[in-house]
Amino acid sequence: MEKCCNTKPQEKKTDHFEGDGHDHGHSHDTSDKTTFQLFLPAVISFVLLMIGVALDNYIKTEWFTGWVRIVWYSAAYIPVGLPVLREAYESIIKGDVFSEFFLMGIATIGAFVIAQYPEGVAVMLFYAVGEVFQTLAVTRAKSNIKSLLDQRPDEVTIIKDGQPQTVKAEKVEIGAIIQLKSGEKLGLDGELLSESASFNTAALTGESKPDTKAKGETVLAGMINLNTVSQVKVTTAYQDSKLSKILELVQNATAQKAPTELFIRKFAKVYTPIVVFLAIGIALLPYFFVADYQFKDWLYRALVFLVISCPCALVISIPLGYFGGIGAGSRNGILFKGSNFLDSLAAIQNVVMDKTGTMTEGVFKVQEVDFKSGFDKNEILKLVNLLESQSTHPVATAIHEYVGEIDHTIPMDNVEEIAGHGLKATINGKELLVGNFKLMDKFNIKYDINPDNIVYTLIAVAYDNTFVGYLTIADTIKTDAQLTINKLKALNIKTTMLSGDKTSVVKYVADALGIQNAYGDLLPEDKVNKVKEIKAKNETVAFVGDGVNDAPVVALSDVGIAMGGLGSDATIETADVVIQDDMPSKIPMAINIGRKTKQIVWQNIVLAFVVKGIVLILGAGGLATMWEAVFADVGVSLIAILNAVRIQRMKF
Repeated sequence: MEKCCNTKPQEKKTDHFEGDGHDHGHSHDTSDKTTFQLFLPAVISFVLLMIGVALDNYIKTEWFTGWVRIVWYSAAYIPVGLPVLREAYESIIKGDVFSEFFLMGIATIGAFVIAQYPEGVAVMLFYAVGEVFQTLAVTRAKSNIKSLLDQRPDEVTIIKDGQPQTVKAEKVEIGAIIQLKSGEKLGLDGELLSESASFNTAALTGESKPDTKAKGETVLAGMINLNTVSQVKVTTAYQDSKLSKILELVQNATAQKAPTELFIRKFAKVYTPIVVFLAIGIALLPYFFVADYQFKDWLYRALVFLVISCPCALVISIPLGYFGGIGAGSRNGILFKGSNFLDSLAAIQNVVMDKTGTMTEGVFKVQEVDFKSGFDKNEILKLVNLLESQSTHPVATAIHEYVGEIDHTIPMDNVEEIAGHGLKATINGKELLVGNFKLMDKFNIKYDINPDNIVYTLIAVAYDNTFVGYLTIADTIKTDAQLTINKLKALNIKTTMLSGDKTSVVKYVADALGIQNAYGDLLPEDKVNKVKEIKAKNETVAFVGDGVNDAPVVALSDVGIAMGGLGSDATIETADVVIQDDMPSKIPMAINIGRKTKQIVWQNIVLAFVVKGIVLILGAGGLATMWEAVFADVGVSLIAILNAVRIQRMKF
């Protein structure tokens, strides 16, 4: 995915979603038209057609014959037929000869050639009505996704020379001070300068409950200030904000096609020219085999065959189904990077999850400090706090909150982070080690306790090659973690927890939640090996983690799900699916959305093939008229569309 900064912010709001790869009358923009304006050509055509049919069959008049009749039905045809003929012409210019517009054009013009004027108008009229319904359905599906695009305010109020000044958000520089009034939406990411403020974060998380931030905490573009006037120091450029990245992700989602979608598109390109040549064969070949061959009759059959064969039920309803799935996800705070991941999630058999920040809150607190009597507890804690300031791990935050201010006057050199173990540095010429007990083993530090007997997470400390003692740190299980596991089990999905935390802690959390398999004390490469073991059984795997430290596992898994899209830029960049509000219960919800989307897509495929197959055979045999052809084309399309839009109303 391209970085957000490669796209101008203004363009993001107006980009057209090219989701279906198939214009359906959209190449001539209909976005500004009302529903009445969209239906008006069809209404005019319908009125003229009904009057013509009445004059033909019920109100016999001498003047409604010959060229008058032809002109009348032509006038009825033009409002609905001309746009389709124009689309056919433009498709041919682009090299796409066998489009559905071409099919409808030659079928209806052919009906006029054999003097079947009412049927020619009726076929194009029903087709046009179907197109309008398709346009409305696609617009609605896209609007669920595009509703996020209006979440960024264009202007912000900054404090310059002590005076408030309104400027374009995209021109605000890092370090500027934004003044945010009550009810106003923040335009850029920043650091809260006011003592505290409450924000509505619905634009980012899907959750509208207030989130209170304290001075110094990060606040993000799209958040709405709920109470007093607040001040925010800008820390990120407009185009690099979390919301901008989320918006780009949503916009690009429809470009990633599902295998089913890609297959149907390729199928339509092969299928359409085949049916055109079959129609030519139906019109001409019987001349050599049928004794009483009438060209007009066989041409009519060929035209019916062409109308029936139009693949629009497949070509529009399938992308529409995936639009619906992506839209349903975005409404629930789940961002899919493409419809292909909806398909992948539908087939998932295993969910492998990290522990910290995924099933637990990731908010650690120091419970106990147990240092040996020969060491100055306060002095050692100062050194540990200084070293941990080099890490962004939640454990480092817990230690900082427990110890307090960092003493940067202490000289520290040779800082090194040892993956899966901890931190090492030289302070006052002596080596300081802070990490798990594997770190102690790695540096041959002798200790006299059994870490397995303590359930809490342990942070071991060694100074000058001597074991100092340990800190115990505890995390809490998320409130909806149990519900998540119960729902995954109901979906017949196996659950596994992998963590770098000590095995006793991992087992404790797994047992409390009912997770089937749990492994602790794992290095990043160990996690990869565990996932490889599952995949070796030919089973699909979704990995849920932070999308940064677990990048190798995310790359290996069939679907990478990132918890906390607000927590890390890299999360949005690397994951296939982003859960914005840190709620693990969104994992089974995402799988449900994927399964329901795939189910609806296949219902539409089967419906279209079965109905069209039956009517194609009847049409070729002369047993189906243009009216059956209309049902097979427009009728099936409308049924498929109505089925596809159901997903937008479902609750997961």
